[in-house]
This record gives sequence, C-alpha cells and structure tokens, in this order.
Amino acid sequence: MSQPPVPDFVPHQLGELGIELAPSQTEQCAVFLDRLLEANQRMNLTGIREHSQAWQRHIIDSLSILFLLDQLEAGDRLIDVGSGGGLPGIPLAIARPELEVTLLEATGKKLNFLRQTAEAMGLANIRFIHARAEDAGRQPAHRQHYDTAVCRALGPMRELLEYTLPLVRLGGMLVAMKGPSVAEEMAQAGDALHLLGGGRVDVVDTYPESMPWRTVAVVVIKEHPTPPEYPRQPGLPRQSPL
Repeated sequence: MSQPPVPDFVPHQLGELGIELAPSQTEQCAVFLDRLLEANQRMNLTGIREHSQAWQRHIIDSLSILFLLDQLEAGDRLIDVGSGGGLPGIPLAIARPELEVTLLEATGKKLNFLRQTAEAMGLANIRFIHARAEDAGRQPAHRQHYDTAVCRALGPMRELLEYTLPLVRLGGMLVAMKGPSVAEEMAQAGDALHLLGGGRVDVVDTYPESMPWRTVAVVVIKEHPTPPEYPRQPGLPRQSPL
C-alpha cells in the first residue's frame, strides 16, 4: 500500500507555529504516522484513524511545544514519559535530531513498536526504557538525569508530577501537554509540586490565536531535589495522589 500524501495544510499550520522542517524531516514524520496508523490496526495506540486528523492531532500537536525546547543544546537529554505510540517523543526526535530522546513505556507491545519504528527509520538519537515511571524514577541511571521531561495524556497534574519530576535534573523542566481547562488540576496539585521539587510554573498556550485549537503546556522548573521516598511504589500515585 502506498503512503498517503502529506496534507496541504501541514506546511501552512507548521508555519503558523513558527516551525520549518526540512523536506526530509516532513517525510520522516509521514513515514512515522503511516507506521503508527498501520500498527494501530493490531494494537491500541490511538483513537484517531483518519489520516488528515492524525497529522493534526499527532504530528502538529506534538511539534507545537518545540518553542519551549529552544534552550536545549546538542546532546541534552529529553525523556517522553508514557510514550505510548511515540507521542510527542518521536516527532520531537525528528525535529531535533541533535537531542538524545528517551521513550519510556511500560507496555511491552508498545515499546516493541517504538523500537522497531525508530530502527527502521534510522532515528539514531532515540533510546528506550521498558519500565513503569515509578520504577524508572528510582533507578540511579534515570533518577534526576534528564534535562527535560515531556508527557501527553499521562493523567491529572497531581499524578503526573510524581511520574515525571523524579526523572528531571535540578534546573531542568517538565513540559506537560494539557487541555485548556487545566486550572482546576493545577489548584489540586500544589502539595505534589512542593513535595517533588517543583518550583516556578508557567501555563503556556501552544497555539496562536489565529489557529482554532486551544491546548496548553504546563512548564515546571525543577528547583529542589526530589526526596528519596518519591516516587512511591507502582500504582500508588494513581490510587492515592499527593
């Protein structure tokens, strides 16, 4: 089966976001999306099955946080926590090939898809962790190791802070992709933010007003070490959020 063409709206919308991909990078995004939708017929990777909608909700949406990563330099480490089908990690790895991007995923079938896809596409800047976030956050190789953690659809803020902040180094940041109604989540997450080492918080619109989507990124700076008792055992952040 031939790969569907890139929709005409893609370069226009990327331009509105201030993003300019090389033709080879756009082609890589198209190959990734084709593999994602094909694999989705065998396993649950995404609820979106229509090609044009998948470009918007998966590729463009993932890249909408690129401007928040401008301060990252070559060799800096980014981790996508709960990567699932590789979002936003793989599009970010394509757009920023000089970064070391790690995909953390607990489900073996999903991790196999991520590994096979990255290898088939020659994405040499991607690493993989097969673990739950609570376990990875306690491992010396990963604890407070990453310059930036990103996540998408990982759960309420008071949960995802415990999954992500233990992985972020002092002075690093978390970028959590959320819907526009995140204010209530933030109000409930104050204790978790303080306990886990979070400091300054900014809620940033990821799309300009000229575009019809209203999603935000919650940017948290890691200002204090995460105490050794966090993250708690697997399942506890969801069963009993901080």
